[in-house]
Amino acid sequence: MPNPFVLNTTNREDLSIMSIEGYLDAHTAPQFEEKLQAEIEAGRTRIVVDCSKLSYISSAGLGVFMSFIEEIREHSGDIKISGLAPKVRHTFEILGFHDIFDLLDDVQAAVKRFEDKPTREV
Repeated sequence: MPNPFVLNTTNREDLSIMSIEGYLDAHTAPQFEEKLQAEIEAGRTRIVVDCSKLSYISSAGLGVFMSFIEEIREHSGDIKISGLAPKVRHTFEILGFHDIFDLLDDVQAAVKRFEDKPTREV
């Protein structure tokens, strides 16, 4: 049985920290998509996605990141991705996500990046 999928969100002022655990694939990507949409609708577009407990990501999961980044940046926000395990990080890098997203070691580094440099260009 695959790892269970757990998604938790905490908010700090105008910053959302979304923690993903388990597998982000075609079965669980819709839950992640719904949570991201809810954050945007609530006006929270500075988002850190903590992937320190993410053990697998499929193209469907990667697609969720890509489907929201432009809209979030149009609202002066960004998505910072933190804590990727080496195998998962390799997937992000092979597909060029490091050119689009800030991939940071941990949540603290991602939060600091928002303070230092709020957004990247699309």
